[in-house]
Order: sequence, then structure tokens, then C-alpha cells
Amino acid sequence: MQLGMIGLGKMGANMSQRLVNAGHEVVGFDIDPDSIARVVEYGASGASSLEELVTQLEAPRVVWLMVPHGAPVDSTIETLRPLLDEGDIIVDGGNSLYKETMRRHAECATAGHHMIDVGTSGGVWGLTEGYSMMVGGDAAPVAHLTPILEALAPASDRGWGHMGPTGSGHFVKMVHNGIEYGIMQAYAEGLAILEAKEEFGLDLTKVGEVWQYGSVIRSWLLDLTIDALRENPTMAGIAPHVPDSGEGRWTVIESIDLNVAAPVITQSLLQRIGSRDEIGFSHRLVAAMRNQFGGHAVRKVSADESG
Repeated sequence: MQLGMIGLGKMGANMSQRLVNAGHEVVGFDIDPDSIARVVEYGASGASSLEELVTQLEAPRVVWLMVPHGAPVDSTIETLRPLLDEGDIIVDGGNSLYKETMRRHAECATAGHHMIDVGTSGGVWGLTEGYSMMVGGDAAPVAHLTPILEALAPASDRGWGHMGPTGSGHFVKMVHNGIEYGIMQAYAEGLAILEAKEEFGLDLTKVGEVWQYGSVIRSWLLDLTIDALRENPTMAGIAPHVPDSGEGRWTVIESIDLNVAAPVITQSLLQRIGSRDEIGFSHRLVAAMRNQFGGHAVRKVSADESG
């Protein structure tokens, strides 16, 4: 089966390679020529523009977007729409907000184009392990994509599924990432408590290795955490700055809109946001308040530390 892959970063390039390995024909495009050259080495075809990519595909065309959410998705679709024919399929495999996906679906439908949303999880391991894919959209184009989805998944009958109508794939992936925030925070806090108990001299890698077998908290994420601890037991050289790519925020907002309590996911998001406060104004102000009402000492910092 043919597919045009737009966006050849780590995810898009690895997905292209997995599809080529499964016998599918991939035409790749990226704004970085070096990225195109890399997927050509894997056996894909390259295109120097979206126009060239579309001309290399046979109808009904399938173009799969792996570009950052927001404006890049909109601009890519805007360029593609006049190039595509009725019945062609646009797939957004990135982390778009489901409400934007629903809007884009309606816009594409006016031109007779199908749009499918595929929430994709697997990261850099997807090439060898396969991708978990949460698919939203109309039944007919999803059925047409089945050979592609089966090739990208861990197995043809595992790790992917049609969640429901347009937007449902990205909605499920959004909540998936919110859950991921909470699990990561719990592991990090628990291991930090163990690390702080200096009198026991605990080997965190050994602790994690025990948890890997028989424990109710064993998981692939734990396996990756142990790998990180083996490589750098003290986390030396790593700044305590944790970004978020948007899905956790959207999950929290949705929980409020739906009147569903999500304290763990919310707090994990707030911890990430707090990690970026290099000035630490709120913490400094609390210290000043304690000094005002209780005369508690305020620890002074050097000019360099004060930022």
C-alpha cells in the first residue's frame, strides 16, 4: 500500500522505516532535506515538496502528517487541500487537540476529503516494538487504512483500534498522556523518597529491578526508569526542568469541563510547570511572609543564585 509521510522527525522517520520493512511504499517529505535523505536510505521515496509528494501517490491517496500540533497542521492541510482529489485521506498522527481535529475534519469534508485522527504512542521504541494507535474517524477510510495500521502496530490484532468518530482518537491519546504524567510523577516521587533515606544506602537500580517482577507497579515505564538509573544513578548534569507538550494541560481542562476530578494528573502537571520557575518568586514570597508574621529566618542567596 502507498502512503505519503509528511514530517520525518524521530517518529515520522521511524514509522516510515517500519512501513517499508513491512512491504509498504512510502513517499516522505520534510522541510529538512537531510531528513528526506535518511528515509530514502531506508528504502522510501523522497519528495522535495508537497506537490511532488502528491503526484507520486495513486488515488485514493493517503497522506499521513507527523508535524507539531497547531499552526503547522493547519498550514500543511491548507497546502494539501487543492492538491488532493475527492476521496483522498488525510491522517493526523500527531498530538493535536481533538476540538481542532473536529474542525479540520469539517473543513476537509467540504472538499470531499476524509480526515482521520490517530493518537500515536511509542516514541523512539516504536520502530522495533510497534506503535499504540488510537484511531478516530469515519469507518470507511479507517477500513482503507487497516493494512497501514496493522503494520505500524505491535501486531496486526493488538495495540490499535478504532475508538469512534472524528476527534475520538486524539481525545483518547490526550487522556493517555495525562495518565502518563501521573505515573511518571509517582515513580519520581517514590524514588526520591528512597534516595533521601541516606542511612539505608539504597541502590535505586536494585530496588527497581526487584519491582520489575511480581510487583503490582511493574511496567514498561518502570523498565525505562531503571535504564535511566543504570546510566546515571545520581541524575548528574540533568537540569530539574520538565517540559510539557500540551496534552496534560488539555486533559486537566477537559476534566474541569466534564466535572470529573483528576487531582493526580492536575498535580503532576503543576509539578512540571513549577520545575521551570527559575526565579522561584512564589517560594521567595512565602519565605518573606513567614518572616513577617513569625520572625522566621530567611535564607539569603548570592547575586548569582538570585537570577
